[in-house]
Amino acid sequence: MQITDILVDYIIQIWVLLAQMGPYLLFGFLVAGILSVFISPQWVETHLGDRGIGSTVKATLFGVPLPLCSCGVIPVSASLYRHGASRSATTSFLLSTPQTGVDSILVTYGLLGPVFAIFRPVAALLTGILGGGAVALLSDGNGKKPIDTGVDDSCGCDDCDDQPHHNRWVEIFRYGFIALPKDIGPALVAGILIAGLMGALIPPDSLGKVIGGGIISIIILMAAGIPVYVCATASVPIAAGFIHLGVAPGAVLAFLIAGPATNAATITTVTKILGRKTAAIYLIAVAVSAVGGGLLLNWLVPTVEAIMPAMVDHHHGGETLNLTGHLSAIVLIMVMLVAYFYRPAKSTRTNKETPSMPDEIKFKIEGMTCSHCAVSVQRAARETSTVKSADVNLDQGLLTVTAPENASEPIIAAITALGYSARRI
Repeated sequence: MQITDILVDYIIQIWVLLAQMGPYLLFGFLVAGILSVFISPQWVETHLGDRGIGSTVKATLFGVPLPLCSCGVIPVSASLYRHGASRSATTSFLLSTPQTGVDSILVTYGLLGPVFAIFRPVAALLTGILGGGAVALLSDGNGKKPIDTGVDDSCGCDDCDDQPHHNRWVEIFRYGFIALPKDIGPALVAGILIAGLMGALIPPDSLGKVIGGGIISIIILMAAGIPVYVCATASVPIAAGFIHLGVAPGAVLAFLIAGPATNAATITTVTKILGRKTAAIYLIAVAVSAVGGGLLLNWLVPTVEAIMPAMVDHHHGGETLNLTGHLSAIVLIMVMLVAYFYRPAKSTRTNKETPSMPDEIKFKIEGMTCSHCAVSVQRAARETSTVKSADVNLDQGLLTVTAPENASEPIIAAITALGYSARRI
């Protein structure tokens, strides 16, 4: 095959992926925006402070639909823990949230079919309950160690107030079609490009013949997913590429579980905030869920296929694309471009109205990668009792606060408690 033919096939593969996932991903962005407005981290915190299995189940149920990537879930979970969530509930939230989200569930349906779309959130739910329950039973105490950060939990900031009704749709679209696409955009584009290469360069069903369809293939793809960063939505095109190459559904599910739920940053932060034993339980829960879920799905798919063949039809071809798919692909590209180039105006909102604190302090924050990271850092700084205003520049990794000179140490402590590093500049 000539290079020109390969290039044309590559472009076609990418466009087919965009057209297949476009309608579902755009709708997922909208639902994610709605969730971001009506289910805030503060609201979640109020429901996760109880000890016992109840808070663990609640944390898992909250986590499954939320559109938090594996980097964004870390500071949110650290904040939940700092504000009173139990260790087991925090672990459950960390396990279930990055595996799914309304956007990734809808994209999973579009690219992999209804069986995966149903099985994937169920697997995330069970992983969270398994890991959180194990932490509750095996860890040394289920409470949290108080972190002395000088934090005033009743921050009183404008963001905690109820938003006016006429502004909610603005916030929904701002998050759903700017902040979220900006957060997952690089990983999503990388996933689409990789999936396109898999389809254009590797013959169909070839990989499945090499690694087989049993537990070995499940372990191989789980091991491939554990150390790398791949968000729940971006992992779906790669999973579709594996299906195209003949990999068994169970092995693909193992990749979808292990990839978003684990990476080096997540494990390091879990160890730092929740302890080594909890981090070990976290990894074991992911491994058990990936292998067990993979084996169950391999057993289930032939049964479902015999009853309802359409339920496992995940081989979509370009001929199935319609006008809606093509238009959605165009709109999706436009949304991603707008989100990438969008630069918000500098915030001037403060959490305590007072003109008597002119001192401005700047901090360099290492580890922020998404809008959830920026919001978590800003909130942690605002909740520090002496801070009068706080603004985060995600692109530059800068936090600017209005506070007295002696506020630096409490601010750094509050941000470090979220898993980031901070230094005054």
